[in-house]
Amino acid sequence: MLNNAVRRFESRVLELMAASGHGETRIAHVSLTRNLDVEGTRLTELARRASVSKQAMGELVDQCVELGLVAREADPRDGRARIVRFTPAGLQWLEAFGDAVDMAEAEMRKELGKAAMDVVLQALSAYGARFDTLGDEI
Repeated sequence: MLNNAVRRFESRVLELMAASGHGETRIAHVSLTRNLDVEGTRLTELARRASVSKQAMGELVDQCVELGLVAREADPRDGRARIVRFTPAGLQWLEAFGDAVDMAEAEMRKELGKAAMDVVLQALSAYGARFDTLGDEI
């Protein structure tokens, strides 16, 4: 049931993104962008956060580079490493994505009702509290 709800929500977000002129991205690209810090993140850390291989994340980064959403830059702390950062267009995309998520959540709240939505959010918050993919490794 949770998987169906997530897929429905993600589909709606992508529909809203397409309607706002950002139809080029797919849900796989969101896996990259939801794990990318605004100040930039190393590829290995992106892969860890998304629970995918470095090769799979590298392919997503390549696709997002082609779309103009991100760029690879030298890591100032380690010349051998690369940092993935949002481009200016990527930051605009990120803002549009946030707006689409807010709109989809508002639609969900309207459909479920405030009381049910509050319970869903509280329950998901409690359930996910001990699993932070953005924090240190478990």
